[in-house]
Amino acid sequence: MSPLKPEGKKEREPYVVTSKGHTAVAINAAAKAGEWIKSRQGLVKELNTKTSAQDLVTEVDKGVEQMIRRLILTHYPDHAILGEEGVSPGAAAATAALEEAREHEYLWIVDPVDGTTNFVHGFPFYCVSIALVIRGELTVGVIYDPIRDEMFVAEKGKGAYMHGVPTAVSTEDVFGDSLIAMGFPPDREFAQPVNMAGLQSVLPQIRGIRAGGSAALHLAYVAAGRVDGYWEVGLSPWDCAAGVLLVLESGGRITDTLGRPYDIGTRHIVASNGHIHEYLVSSLKNAEATGYKL
Repeated sequence: MSPLKPEGKKEREPYVVTSKGHTAVAINAAAKAGEWIKSRQGLVKELNTKTSAQDLVTEVDKGVEQMIRRLILTHYPDHAILGEEGVSPGAAAATAALEEAREHEYLWIVDPVDGTTNFVHGFPFYCVSIALVIRGELTVGVIYDPIRDEMFVAEKGKGAYMHGVPTAVSTEDVFGDSLIAMGFPPDREFAQPVNMAGLQSVLPQIRGIRAGGSAALHLAYVAAGRVDGYWEVGLSPWDCAAGVLLVLESGGRITDTLGRPYDIGTRHIVASNGHIHEYLVSSLKNAEATGYKL
């Protein structure tokens, strides 16, 4: 055995691949973008806000999105790309942009830095998220966490993997023993009160809640069995498209907060291992924390 390889340490599968398929392009784009983001932590020069003082954007977000666009369009110049930084702030703008983008046969959905606030503060929980929708169906989902060097990859009908190792949702079926993730989006007028109501309802019933600040990574963690469920009200397509496919291909379940089927336009999300799903949805309904007017 080589002295450079400690005994018992499993080498990760390489994530920079030479194939030019859709998944390979997404992996390469996420890897290159993630490494550049990591190199820029602590060096942000331009910090701006979008919808509120809590909704941050940096020159890194914008630069990374352009990098990803170039990498994708080099291989697929006729494909459409829906990226967070290419859309005006706010729910109405996101909805309008998605409706226009749906008309395309091949649609890439990109979040260059999911967890910008974490990135700005040096809190190591952020990622690159890239999804591909083909004729209305989520087909490829890639999430790369450059801090932990974890590449989560899903292909419709082919399963989900993290560095070549299949991911699977947890087997926890007791709601009281579950660990749930949630989020606090920057919308302080609508989304925050609703998510707080959900927190007050769910927390007393379960083992614990975690709020890391990246919807995409929370979904990847559901897929990998690190948390048993996740919910958040007020998301955009780029926050969750890739993560949704990861959860589904890892054996989990995705709906809106009322338990209805997921669509790429769904803004209020519940993801789980499937076993605790109805408990989580019911808790949100009982607390009037679904984000919908009933």
